[in-house]
This record gives sequence, structure tokens and C-alpha cells, in this order.
Amino acid sequence: MNASEFKQRREQLMLAVGIGNIAIIASANTRTRNRDVDYPFRQDSDFYYLTGFNEADALAVFIPGREQGEYILFCQEFDEKKALWEGAHAGLEGATREYGADDSFPIDDLSDILPGLLENKAKVYYPMGRDPDLDHHLMEWITHIRSQTRTGVNAPGELVSLEHTLHEMRLIKSPAEIELLQQAADVSAKAHIRAMRACAAGRYEYQIEGEIIHEFIDNGLRAVAYPSIVAGGENACILHYTENNAPLKDGDLLLIDAGAECDHYAADITRTFPVNGRFSQEQALLYQLVLDAQLAAIAAIKPATPWNDAHDVSVQILTQGLVKLGLLTGDVAQLIEAEAYKVFYMHRIGHWLGMDVHDVGDYKIDEQWRELEPGMVLTIEPGLYIPKDCMTVAPKWRGIGIRIEDDILVTTTGCRVLTHAVPKTITEIEAIMH
Repeated sequence: MNASEFKQRREQLMLAVGIGNIAIIASANTRTRNRDVDYPFRQDSDFYYLTGFNEADALAVFIPGREQGEYILFCQEFDEKKALWEGAHAGLEGATREYGADDSFPIDDLSDILPGLLENKAKVYYPMGRDPDLDHHLMEWITHIRSQTRTGVNAPGELVSLEHTLHEMRLIKSPAEIELLQQAADVSAKAHIRAMRACAAGRYEYQIEGEIIHEFIDNGLRAVAYPSIVAGGENACILHYTENNAPLKDGDLLLIDAGAECDHYAADITRTFPVNGRFSQEQALLYQLVLDAQLAAIAAIKPATPWNDAHDVSVQILTQGLVKLGLLTGDVAQLIEAEAYKVFYMHRIGHWLGMDVHDVGDYKIDEQWRELEPGMVLTIEPGLYIPKDCMTVAPKWRGIGIRIEDDILVTTTGCRVLTHAVPKTITEIEAIMH
């Protein structure tokens, strides 16, 4: 993503913040995994969205209307030894030259400089409660400024959450963001197809996970968007199963929920298919029911449609199907009102997707489901999960877990399925696996 994209975002944010106020946001920090080893660094999504700066121990400051420069970046100074051991880093000069900061200062000087920048500002916008260190330091700085009121200096009088404004910005994706989401989706699609072709009874879930990650890395995407779910048989009934250590059994289904990350943008795909390449009669009936619900829910995605409409569509179709198959008994409308379907379909239809796999943005406005707008990206992922110990259904249905998930872009006329390259009809899946 080019520098102009980040600059445009900063300008939009500062317009919302307003002259006379200030906004601050900190980077992610490195986390220790074990002795002398850190977890792989992943930048805070909000910080990266505004700066494109992919280093730890940094803090961005935005001061609309400041004559000396509106965007200030505190970061680590360039260190030759660090560069030798860990690789290149921007330093103060790189912060201005490469990342568009109007001014840059050493992060070690933060407490000496930032209080002066806070003076006489009416409001401070920052991620309240998300970074305990920043919370603590900000209170210290404001207290220090208040102690100087006799000199004519005023402390900020109001703290405002930065997230509401920033997350509304992130909710509508730009063409550049959509391109990254599409790249993540395309690579993830290849990985799911590879998993289908590699699947066989006797292999282990982690071996299929290895095939998926191999495809991610082979296509230049080293980061997963979230821990992959590779769940064979009854493990698919555990919604967030990540043990991925069981053998795959002939006659079982395999549910895979996995996605790659492309320059901080996530894909999120789920497919369910038979380990031996052929759906049994019961598996096919349940699978087709979930697929019908998903296709109908996707068809409901268009501008000005309330977020929850797609979920309601999926509930209607799944409940009707469960009654028809004998897993539920009674009047469909009454079963929906009583939420009887939640025994088998306990989650909602999907979530926002973007820099975070469960991306930011309100689902309701003034207690009403918000209407979809072009540029929003969401997942559609109905499922059915029949636990092994579910004694209210015939034994032939037990231990089957199915979910089908795609990534959907809302367009001006309807929607576009970013993950269309992954087969999902019974005929397509069986053809690929044979």
C-alpha cells in the first residue's frame, strides 16, 4: 500500500479530531515467548492503519493545525548494532523520509516532549483502556500540566475514545484495501484446494494444517490471519477447535477454517468435505442444507439491507431443513421464536472482516441493526453441529459438524464473493478429491 493511502487516512482522522485537540496512539510491543525469544511481531491494526509503520516501541501523535507539522512519530533511534543483529529499521530520519511524519523524536524522550504537546488542548483522543502503560503515562502528563496552571497553561479537559471515529473509517474499505483482501482470499483459496487434494484417511489433522501453511508461504504470505481450525469428525462440533492432532478417519467429514494475512489484511474461509472424498447420504443432506442457507444469505447482501437480514434468512432455511430431516419437530415459526435451532446452530451468520479477522465496526446504531454500505466486507458462515452425545436425534446424524464460510464485499449493486475460487458444491468437492 502506498504512502498516499496512509496520508489520506491521517487527514481524514484529523478532520474528525478538529483543531485545538490532539490524538495519540501507540504501536504494539514485542512479547516474550521464552528465554531470549519473542513472539513474531504483529503491528497493532489501528496504529498500522494510520502510519504504515511496522516497528514496535513507537507512538504517533496527530495535532490538527499545528504549524510545525501535524503528524509526529516517536520511535526508536537508528542503532547499527540492532541493524546488524535484527535487520533494518527506520530510525528518526526514516520516520520522516519513508513514513511521512512531519517530525520525529526518540521514543525515550516521550515523557519530556509529549506533555508540551498536550498543553492547551481541549480534548485528547486515544484508545482508552486498551494500553495500560499509555493510560498511566497520560494521566501523569495531564496531572503535571495541571500543576502549571498558574503559568497560564491549561490541561486537556476531556478524554475521548479514538476507536469510534477510527473504526468507522476502517469499516469502509478503499480499493487498495480490497485488493489486499482479494490477494489474501486468493492464496487462502489455493490452500483450501490443496487441503482437499491432500486429505486421506490415516493422515493427521496437523498434516493437513501443514499443507495449508505451506501454500500460504509458497505464495509469499508468511502470516496466518488466525490459528487454523482443522477438525475431523466430531471435533468439528467444537467451534474454535485448534488442537489439530487427531487422525482422520474414513467416513468422517473434515472442517477447515483457515485464512492467510496479506499486509495486515485477513482472509477467513471455511470448507467442510469428506475425508474419503465421498459424502455419505446423511452428510450430503446436512451439507446441502447448510449450503442452501449460505447461498440464500449471500443473496441477501446488498446496500441498505440491515446487517441481521442475512442471519434471519439462514435461521429460516436451516430450521425448515432440520424439521424436514427430523432433527427438530414442531411448527417452524414457533421453533424459530423459541430459538430451538440454537442446539445445532449456535453462532451468528458472520462478522466484519479486514485488518482483524473479527474486524472493527459497530453492528448496531441506536440499538438498530446498521444498514450495509458499499465497501463493507463481512463473512457469511452458517453451520450445523450435531454433537456425538446428542440423544434427541437418530444416531446416523451424530458427530457431524459442517460450516461453509466465504468473504463478501458489499458493492453498489449487491455483493461480490472474494473467496469464490474455493469449490463448495458437493459435485465440485468430490470431483477435486478424486
